[in-house]
Amino acid sequence: MTESTASAFRFSRPVTVVEDHIDALNHVNNVQYVQWIQDIAGAHWLTAYPAGAGEPYVWVVMEHHVRYLKPALLGDELQLTTWVGEMKGATSQRFTRIERLADGVLLCEAETRWVLLDPHTQRPKRIEPAVVARMLGPVG
Repeated sequence: MTESTASAFRFSRPVTVVEDHIDALNHVNNVQYVQWIQDIAGAHWLTAYPAGAGEPYVWVVMEHHVRYLKPALLGDELQLTTWVGEMKGATSQRFTRIERLADGVLLCEAETRWVLLDPHTQRPKRIEPAVVARMLGPVG
């Protein structure tokens, strides 16, 4: 996965692996990783655009490319980090890394393509320059 826009604002938060995340093989289920990828993207968006800030935006996933590199186990403390890559037309590229905090080992990485929809028509809507600036620059 190519990590363009290396200088883009990176948003992180920790998560601890709990019993509900574990599958029959005693490690985090792949579906849980996808949930975390979506959760961190939503949290990053709400940091840039808190509820009620400006026009309503609706983002939907077009595709996920996920690489599972090492397993996460019950009790592991993880760091989820995401940032936006290319934003063009109605689409936005987003990268996510999931690392184990204890040793910094990369467990999972993903590239997701999101599409901005008009909340009224549910059709793709061009991403405005102000949105690009807020997503690529530091927020807060």
